[in-house]
Amino acid sequence: MIGIIKAEPLHRAGWERLWCQNSASFGAPDMTNDVIDVLWQRILDPDHAMQAWLAVNRTGEKDEPEVVGLAHIIVHPHTFSLRNVAYLEDFWVSADQRGLGIGRQMMAALQTQAQQQDWARLYWLTAGDNHKAQRLYDRLTDRVDAVLYKIDTV
Repeated sequence: MIGIIKAEPLHRAGWERLWCQNSASFGAPDMTNDVIDVLWQRILDPDHAMQAWLAVNRTGEKDEPEVVGLAHIIVHPHTFSLRNVAYLEDFWVSADQRGLGIGRQMMAALQTQAQQQDWARLYWLTAGDNHKAQRLYDRLTDRVDAVLYKIDTV
């Protein structure tokens, strides 16, 4: 049985395994332990804007639930409203768990969280060639016609 829960200290090993898969897949395979440690500290800090939501397999025989999906969100103020919005920065389901509805379940849990916390919006970007993810997202909501620009400063 898959449950969607907010990350807790006992999830570190499972979260890190998936985070390393995600970062390698998206071009950052050499992330240092220092960066990973600080990211985890931010996730656990209730006063930080970053949160991690995890899909965990609760039927495993292990002492620690098996982490099979992750979602990192950043909650921040919005200029058009007094309500916060949440940016879904990272979304990843373990390759051996894809196609089982876990991504859809995670997105539904994030939407419920947004409604409970009175966030005005949950939003994200995806790569133009990430067609599998787009199929899921197209079932959840409408696309926004926008162009992303960025200036790297490091």
